[in-house]
Amino acid sequence: MTQRKYLRTSDLARAAGAHPNTVRLYEQWGFIAPAQRSASGYRLFTETHRAQMILARTALHGTYPGKNIRRSALALARLSASGNFTKALQHARKHLATVKAERAEAETAARILQHWAQSKRARSKNPPLQIGAAARALGTTIDVLRNCERNGLLRVPRDERSGYRLYDAAETSRLRVIRMLQSAGYSTMAILRMLLQLDQGKKRNLRAALDTPRPDEDVFSAADRWLSTLTEQETRAKKIIAQLKQMARGNFGVHE
Repeated sequence: MTQRKYLRTSDLARAAGAHPNTVRLYEQWGFIAPAQRSASGYRLFTETHRAQMILARTALHGTYPGKNIRRSALALARLSASGNFTKALQHARKHLATVKAERAEAETAARILQHWAQSKRARSKNPPLQIGAAARALGTTIDVLRNCERNGLLRVPRDERSGYRLYDAAETSRLRVIRMLQSAGYSTMAILRMLLQLDQGKKRNLRAALDTPRPDEDVFSAADRWLSTLTEQETRAKKIIAQLKQMARGNFGVHE
């Protein structure tokens, strides 16, 4: 009888481009199946474990992609670790649909932004709103409006006598666009970057401004380049589906 060949922790780490401690953590967190132990206590991994490790790394490594995608990716890795590759494949297709839906929302928001920036806005005949009325009209809170101003997303004129903020059509229109972009997943920094360009009279390529951190932004998150992040997540999801199709057929020779 041929003796089964086992893999070491370092073999899985090398295959997935990870540190050996990451392999141990993935086993602890349920992203790969528990390994048998040798008489001396060493983990005895198999080709199945290696395929699970590569898949989990594909699904989970990198910047935080938002709670919906992250939650789905965690469930996907744990389904793969359970050994039910058919069910994991079904979930992977749903995961791809989740990513595509997020990307479609982000793309739609970018198109609406561009249309808003190019359109001519007539002056409103209605009197300006104080902050409470403006918050109600926008379906948000006073704190959110104050945070938008504090973060430099807009400047709100004040009544010369009372000192109260006055939100005219220009401010409420801008806030609607800001709220739409925030809802679609764009970060405050990405929105600010775009608005600074817009306020300089540069109305073209606002989509690129949303997605391209400036050189002085030393630290940035996935939401600071949200469109690129979602494109990358879609590529990952398709790669995971291809991996799981092999695993469901019993082919565990999966490589990066």
